[in-house]
Amino acid sequence: MRRRLLARALLAAAAVTVSPFGASRAHAANECRVVETTFKPADKLQIVVWLEDPAGNFISTLYVTDAVGRRGIGNRPGRFDFNSGPAWPYGRRITTFPVWAHRHGETFPVLVFQNNEDSNLSHPFSQSSQETHFCRPLRPDEPAWDSATCASAIFTDKGRFDTNQTSRYPPREDIARVEGIDDISVSMFDTMNPLDSVSGATPAPDLPFSVTWPIPEDLPAGDYVVWMEVSKEFDFNSTYNPTSYPEPTGIPWAEYGEPYRGQPSVVYNVPFTIGSDATTAFGTAYVGYGDPDGLDGVVSPPDATIDTATPGSGGARLLLHTDGTDTFRVRVIARPELDMADPGAPAELAPVEVAQRTALIRFIAPGDDGMTGTVTGYEVRYRAASPITPENFTSSSPIATAIEPDEPGQVQAFEVTGLLPETEYYLGVRAFDDCKNYGPLVTTTFRTTERATGEVDACFVATAAYGTPMANEVSFLRSFRDGILRQSVLGELFVETYYTVGPAFSTTIDHSDVLRQVARTELAPLVDLVRGLKVEE
Repeated sequence: MRRRLLARALLAAAAVTVSPFGASRAHAANECRVVETTFKPADKLQIVVWLEDPAGNFISTLYVTDAVGRRGIGNRPGRFDFNSGPAWPYGRRITTFPVWAHRHGETFPVLVFQNNEDSNLSHPFSQSSQETHFCRPLRPDEPAWDSATCASAIFTDKGRFDTNQTSRYPPREDIARVEGIDDISVSMFDTMNPLDSVSGATPAPDLPFSVTWPIPEDLPAGDYVVWMEVSKEFDFNSTYNPTSYPEPTGIPWAEYGEPYRGQPSVVYNVPFTIGSDATTAFGTAYVGYGDPDGLDGVVSPPDATIDTATPGSGGARLLLHTDGTDTFRVRVIARPELDMADPGAPAELAPVEVAQRTALIRFIAPGDDGMTGTVTGYEVRYRAASPITPENFTSSSPIATAIEPDEPGQVQAFEVTGLLPETEYYLGVRAFDDCKNYGPLVTTTFRTTERATGEVDACFVATAAYGTPMANEVSFLRSFRDGILRQSVLGELFVETYYTVGPAFSTTIDHSDVLRQVARTELAPLVDLVRGLKVEE
């Protein structure tokens, strides 16, 4: 609290109006001063970049990857040590950026499951709305674990605010509340999350990536420090591994996912100067690491528990990069920037290859100033069912991976993942320059292909009806099947007959929202009946 008050007093004295999460564009059209932070990330990293003064007073967040910034993994229902897996939907990941989280000074209400079962992956269908980004929890032996796609469309409990607990992470802002299913808290997610303007897609691994932040006009010249915190799931070594940080025990569905807590977040910093002329500074090594349990913001100094010799692991999550002259892990340049014109419009935006859950899109690169120079980056978003417009573009879903800009006239391609089969999607692209001047929005549309018949759960119809084998209702029916039906010859005969006809029927249901609703209605009396039965395990 003392640090937060000191920071506010310092900024007030200097007449600086900077949000702790990111500054709005505060410069004359096409002119600005910028702080450019360049680094080369390894694969599957979460990254946050922020600015402080030399005394340690937090000034602003410059960049954060979408998982925390838009998808809210730091503050979502479920215990923090839940296992993890591909596009895992539950568990508040307070270990992602504990240093940043304790320095920015803001708090938010903690999200919990609507039925208060914080240790259960299974939740009532009546409290679970359709999930368009995360997958259902998977077992490591399921085919979808390695396919990088969701096994099927799912429904998740988006949670409710607990008025007695606070979090240092904002909730997700990429969803709209479904009336009658989601708690009223969900309607507040978007306005409560302040990170949209500084959130960005995950940088491509093994390539240099730059974050450009337009400096507010009223930020005084002087000395500052760029900080970076970088985390990675499953980054194990002899100190941090599933033995020292095991998966939770004694909870339902413990066989889903794997323990993820390896080496903690690592921190880099680079002191630099903002002045009238360009300045450059470098960082070549990590300066410490965050709390493995995410409980405080202390930066522990480098020690032998953190790997530094393996590229992509521990203190070497940011790779050494040589730009022809200098070798660094982080480079910071503060400079004046003059953009003579807004970026041009991407040309010939169109889908090239569309599958059930992915789409490959291409376009011709515009210029940074009309058709001259290379743009700083692209903002790409998509939405289902309704067209993208300039009015709804910023509230649409961003793609998962950043696009490396190429010279004007070159073909740029990117993949959109996590899509639903047989769904019409609308996609928009616009370029931006160093001063965050945006070019024209260009849009296209495509429809994903029909879903293929794949593996189905042993409760075929119920799983298709409720969207996940872990829905509470499916759990009741599975227990009834295993604990009662299979204890008699007639019951076993019924189960075997069901297995013969169930897969084909469930595939039909899974194709139709209407049939899914009919199936849930027909199953409801049986669910109510078996809910109160005591079944022997």
